[in-house]
Formats: sequence, structure tokens, C-alpha cells
Amino acid sequence: MRLMHLFSPPALSRSQHHANIVLLALLMLLLAACANAPSHSNAAATGASLTSDDLTWLRRDGFGIDSADVARYRELGRAGLLDAQLSDHVRGALPPAIASQIHAFEAVSTPMPRLLADLHDAQQQAKTMPAGPGKDAANKAWQQHGNELMQQARQAELLQAVYGPNQLKEQLVWFWLNHFSVYAPKGRIRWELADYEQHVIRPHALGKFKDLVMATLESPAMLEYLDNAQNAKGHVNENYARELMELHTLGVGSGYTQQDVQQLALILTGVGIAPVGGPPQRFNAKAAPLVVRHGLFEFNPYRHDFRDKVFLGQRIKGRGYDEVKQAVDLIVSQPACAQFVSRKLAQYFVADTPPPALVARMAQTFRQTDGNIAAVLRTLFDSPELLASGRQFMDPTRFTVSAVRLAYDDKPVANALPLVYWLDQLGEPLYGRITPDGWPLDGASWTGSGQLSKRFDIAAAIGNGNTQLFTPPGSKTREAGFPMLATRLYYDAIEPHLSAPTRDALAKANSQQEWNTFLLASPDLNYR
Repeated sequence: MRLMHLFSPPALSRSQHHANIVLLALLMLLLAACANAPSHSNAAATGASLTSDDLTWLRRDGFGIDSADVARYRELGRAGLLDAQLSDHVRGALPPAIASQIHAFEAVSTPMPRLLADLHDAQQQAKTMPAGPGKDAANKAWQQHGNELMQQARQAELLQAVYGPNQLKEQLVWFWLNHFSVYAPKGRIRWELADYEQHVIRPHALGKFKDLVMATLESPAMLEYLDNAQNAKGHVNENYARELMELHTLGVGSGYTQQDVQQLALILTGVGIAPVGGPPQRFNAKAAPLVVRHGLFEFNPYRHDFRDKVFLGQRIKGRGYDEVKQAVDLIVSQPACAQFVSRKLAQYFVADTPPPALVARMAQTFRQTDGNIAAVLRTLFDSPELLASGRQFMDPTRFTVSAVRLAYDDKPVANALPLVYWLDQLGEPLYGRITPDGWPLDGASWTGSGQLSKRFDIAAAIGNGNTQLFTPPGSKTREAGFPMLATRLYYDAIEPHLSAPTRDALAKANSQQEWNTFLLASPDLNYR
């Protein structure tokens, strides 16, 4: 257990030693809570502005809470807030300083075709150089530029998660980014990440699941990550076809066969990315009408296998890109798809092992509404199971984002890189899952002692104000002060529902910084 520097370093002052003893006690409480998974009380606290159920509902609706969330909840009520979120008509916007930061990122403000064209030019220039230090420096430069774009894309998404007024949508954006996971270090994906989040996932997060699947299918990031850009007649690559069914839509053991994987791979031949750099490919008069282009997505009929296929028990006539649309229609109309997607959503929002009756009702809504994600979420958030299924241990992203939202309560940060680094340290880096299954959604995957002690590190950094969140990148100015968590929001929405062990720990704090740390590190704020 990596606790030495946290809890018993040499030459500690008396106050530091005291703080570390309390933190160790909190760690033990967290370990016990993770092992026992106690049930959440639904009893409303006498005189509290928000009941325990209100708080639980809000913390599952978003990445933790801030004052704006509570104000909207009071104004609109639970049903009204849910309506506004599911229709994506929540009043409010990103703070201007945050919007300016996001739009200042090259990864966000520069169209992806331009980014990839510049990459192509840089690579070609390096290729023509003679071997030696100059060539090495040129190759290092474009690789470093890709790393910078990756970090910008990560920052942009985390800033949206912290400050986005529609917190239910922000959670869904993260959920779908994880469900349709891509791995940043592979190929050109670093140059494609911001476009993937902004133009593929975010616009479809609350729409029809079929449209979301099609958007990811046409995304250069997905086509490169799962190798369908190399899938062509005579050189068939089954990677994407397999993961499209196993991880994105139907799930393991849902009844499809290896022959279905092979047939879907043939259907997907020619689904790829338009060449970047150089003259565009020319097509003859017969092939030209069959070409499909959306941005950098390209269906190339020269690379497609036009034979008829049999997929999921239905004959699909070989005719080009319409085969792909027919195959996706077939996939998402399967009862297994409704069940698989509904269960994953319920696991994320409700419980590690979601109630089967809730999943069944969600799946029924999915089928009745042609996969309308907002309708499925309404079934989930209107359900009694949402509040009756016990507490959920938060994954690193939910813990980190919720801690920042509570600590700073809509105060704009000047530097989101600490958020990126914290998720790296906690083992859940955005766009960092090398396998295509996405990060685990169950709490049990995140309850190791190393994980919990690292959360104490982050709680202490936030509690003491040692985060660099308010120091612009490149500045050497030290940020002033530490957050004041004992606010009206705390006394109104959190304090009435704290457990006795957390209250005891807070009572032992010798300073506001310690108090902040103990609160953020408590089991109460690691569960929702």
C-alpha cells in the first residue's frame, strides 16, 4: 500500500502527523465501504433543503453537484430538470473564460482535414530529408505536435464535463466516448480526437442510437483505431466488424456467429478515409455514383466486395454503401442490442449489477422508440430503482470531475492539465484504453488501495490549493489560497446527509485545508 509519504513520512510536524492519522482513518473507512457496499438511506433529513433522495438523484444525474445544479433543481423540479436535459434545452452556458480556453485550442478550432493535411506535409518533408539529426528532429516535431493536440482534446472534454450546464448530457458524452472507445496513441488518432468528441459523439449523445453508431462508423478515429480503413476486397480485415457487434451493439453471447462477423466485414469493405494530400482519386462513370463522402469519410466502390451476403439470417444484396446502412439497421433492431445497451447504461447510472426489471423496461423503451437514447434515459431516471439500488463507488473520472465542481463551484480554472494528469495517475486516462472495450464501469474495478491512496493525494492537492488549476500554462505565478468548501452549498445539500464517521473526521481537522481534504477524501464523496 503506497501510504508512506501520505501518512507517516519522517520529520512531520505535529499538525501534519495529526492530518495523516485522520487520512489513514478515512482510507480504512473507504476500504470498508468498498468491501461492504452499504445501502443508501432514502430518508429525508429534517429541515434539510434537499432530501437524501434529492441529493442522490442529483449526484447520479451529473458529475457531482454545484450551486447552479441545485438552483436549477429547485426552480424546475426533478421532472422539469429532466425534461430540459433530455431535450438539451438547459438554460446556461459555459463560463466565457472556459469557452475561450476551449476555442483557443488548435485541436478544437482547426478543422480535422486541415490538421491531417498539415501532418501529411510534415511527414513528407521529414521523409525527403537525409538521415541524421535534422531528420530526427523533424520526425520528433510532428510527433510532439500530435501529443499536444491529444492533450488539448483531453482538456477540452474535461472542461466541458466540469462546466457544462447539462450535466446529464456531459455524463452521456463521457459514457459514449468510453463505449465507443478509441486509443489516442495509435496512428493519426491524436489529430482526430477533438473532432471525434465534438462532431461525432456530442451531437448524437441524446439522439437515436442508430445515428450514433453510424456517426462512429464514419469517424476517421474509429476507422483507424479498429482498422476498417484497411478493409478492402481481397484484403478483408474483420477487426471492426467483430467489435461493432461484440462491444458496441449486441454483446458477447447474443447469438451472432463467426460467419456473421465475416459477412459484416465484407459488407464494410471500402468503408474508409479519403486520402489526405495529393490529388483526389478518380472514379470511372460506373463507380462515381456509388462513391459516398462525408468530410474525410469515404466509401470507395473500388475497394468494396459487391457479392450478395447473408447477415443475421437476412440476405443483403451487394449494391454498395446501402449494404452498410441495412446491416446497421438489422443490428440495432435486434432485441439483444436493446438489452445490451440498456444494461450498460443502467450499470453506469444505477448499480454495478443493475436490477433486471429496470433493464427490461429500458430495453422495451429502446425497442418501442427505435433506440431513442433520451427516452431510454427517461425510463431510467423516472424509475424507483435509481434511488433504491444502494450506493455506487465512483470511477476516477466521476470522482475527479465531481471534486473540482464541488471545490470551485463554477469558478473558471485557467489550466485543465492537472485534471488530465490526475486521470493518468488514477489509471483512467481519457482516450487511453488500449483495448477497445473501454474502461470498466463497475466500482469494484477501482477500489484497490493504490487507487484510494492516490485519491487522497488529489483530495489533498485540491484541499490545500496546490493544484496549478489557476496558473495558466507556462506561467510561474503560484495560485493564491485554497478553496472554501464550507459554503452554503455544503450546508444546504451535503452536510445534512454526511455519515457519522465523516463528521468525526471533519471535527478533527486543524485547518480549513485539512477540513477540505478530509471531506473530499471521505467515503461520502467517493460514492454517489
